[in-house]
Amino acid sequence: MDKQQSLLLKKYVDLLYRWRVLLIVLLLIALPAGLVYYIITPKVYDASCLLSYQQQSVNPNKMAPDLTARIQDTVSTLSQIVTSRTNLEEMISRFDLYKEAREKLPIEDVIEIMRKNIDVQPSRRGDIFTITFSGGDPSTVVKVANDLAAKFIEENLKYREERAVETSSYTSNELEMAKMTMDRKEATMRDYKLKHYNEMPDQRQANLSRLTALQEQYQAVQVSILELERTRVLVQEQIALRKKALGVAGNGATVSSVTRHPSYEQLQKMRRNLELLLVTHTESHPEVKRVRKIIEKLEAEGADTPQRRVVAGRSAPLADKDLTQLQSQLDKINIDIETIELEKKQMSESIKKYEEWVAATPVREAEWSALTREYGQLKSHYDHLISQDLQAKSMLNLERRQKGSQFKIVDPARFPEKPTKPDFLKIMAVAVAGAMAAGVAVILAIDFLDGSFRDPEEAELFLGIPLLSTIEFVEIPTEKRKKLYLSGGVILVLLTGVVLVIGLFWYAWSRGKIVF
Repeated sequence: MDKQQSLLLKKYVDLLYRWRVLLIVLLLIALPAGLVYYIITPKVYDASCLLSYQQQSVNPNKMAPDLTARIQDTVSTLSQIVTSRTNLEEMISRFDLYKEAREKLPIEDVIEIMRKNIDVQPSRRGDIFTITFSGGDPSTVVKVANDLAAKFIEENLKYREERAVETSSYTSNELEMAKMTMDRKEATMRDYKLKHYNEMPDQRQANLSRLTALQEQYQAVQVSILELERTRVLVQEQIALRKKALGVAGNGATVSSVTRHPSYEQLQKMRRNLELLLVTHTESHPEVKRVRKIIEKLEAEGADTPQRRVVAGRSAPLADKDLTQLQSQLDKINIDIETIELEKKQMSESIKKYEEWVAATPVREAEWSALTREYGQLKSHYDHLISQDLQAKSMLNLERRQKGSQFKIVDPARFPEKPTKPDFLKIMAVAVAGAMAAGVAVILAIDFLDGSFRDPEEAELFLGIPLLSTIEFVEIPTEKRKKLYLSGGVILVLLTGVVLVIGLFWYAWSRGKIVF
């Protein structure tokens, strides 16, 4: 530290010491002024209520509000509900709050004042928070704080039940709409499958197997027809040779011939139909049963028994047993060929039909895939809605029985023993600091206006020339006595002021005006 700074510091210390009386006087004035300000300032009391958010003991599903909304969001929402205009206006009327403000201000401004006096402060954990209400009457503040806590509990129950009802109603409506869509889709799929049953992909392998079997049978039938035609040619040749060998009978001879029953052709036709029906149907099929009954009836009438007829004529060939057998064999071959030809025709139609079914399978598979793909998405959505609906109904029942998450008052609001505003110590500190600041400002101003030197070194530094000598101030006895009396008077006044200030503070404290 250089000489100039040292002199400057010494100067300010001397100033403060020289004007110490002024600083004490200002301090004695500031302390009572601060006390008066503290006393006349309206007292503000705070009452706090500690609430905890208890998770529900029964949590049957993941649709519970605890899992879909954070506790802080719930507290924020409920804070807005509790501090709504309707609730606050009702509380103002019930507790007769802000009487003077209601006479001068509109109710909206009064509600806003009360809203500012309510503080909801959550903890870091999130499941515990504090509701604080500030006011001028300690007893009223306690009642309002406890009522606010009760409002939180009440509104939470209403809010959760309303949410559960809305969720249940929404899921029920969505489920009903999804069910209608599912029913329409299932009806469309059912009709499509009934219409194109034989062309469906799950029938493709069976169709291919049946088509292969029919093609093999068709080839076997062709071979059978060729063999029967060869046999018929041989039988016809034998008949012709036999007739030549026998010759022709004379006039007046009689021959006997074998004739068929009138229903013989119908019986054979029914039998052929039965064989063809059994190719594609079982015995339990109604058409098979009907044809079999007709065959049994014709057989009972003797339609398959040959009838002998004797013909008298002028000339007839001689009857021959072998010729008759050959003719019967030829007739049987002709009937077999007709039957197999009919079977071949029906087989050709069946093969064509099965080929059409197999050819249409890829198209039906693509169409069915589109139908089932959309149906799969609908079914998955429907199953999800069923689960949500059950969960929503369970949650609604839980909330109506008040078994869900709830707010619980851990510490109710207590009667405040001292006001939070104004703070006595802060006011006193500000008063002392203000007095000291004012005193320093006055002392610096006086020093700035005073052009005298009070230290030889200060004069040398200012003038830039050394001082040869200094003359000490010599007080005469009269001046000493006067100074002594003046100092005594000042000390007495200061002591009196200190006593008065202390007495004032003691009186205010004893009367309960000062609360630390």
